[in-house]
Amino acid sequence: MFVPNLLVTDDDAAFRHVLCEGLIRRGFHVTEARDGQEAIDLIERTKVHLALVDMHMPRLGGLDVIRQLHERPDRPACVLMSARMDDASRRQAIEMDAFEVLDKPIPLSRLNATVCKALAETYGWSASS
Repeated sequence: MFVPNLLVTDDDAAFRHVLCEGLIRRGFHVTEARDGQEAIDLIERTKVHLALVDMHMPRLGGLDVIRQLHERPDRPACVLMSARMDDASRRQAIEMDAFEVLDKPIPLSRLNATVCKALAETYGWSASS
């Protein structure tokens, strides 16, 4: 059975932990990154199917991560998350093919639905596969 590998990238350790725990309980393999540069480094070494990235982080923010991944043929699906999202940033993310832009706080049910939809549309994955 194919188990997707997810990457949760957020500089807020408590928020990152909650997301990771919720996704692990759902049966996903989950890797954590503290900032965008760490996320890029991990993606270069490990197959990631879906990257959840926070907008505002040190070293490299979420839009910068999506921008760097946008040019890669093997890029993972990306979901941008932010507590302070403006329309221009939302448009930029969508123009770079971000799967979705989520406003924090994110209910785990919404996160799970978004993750499952992204994996289904990108890889043909379903929870029963």
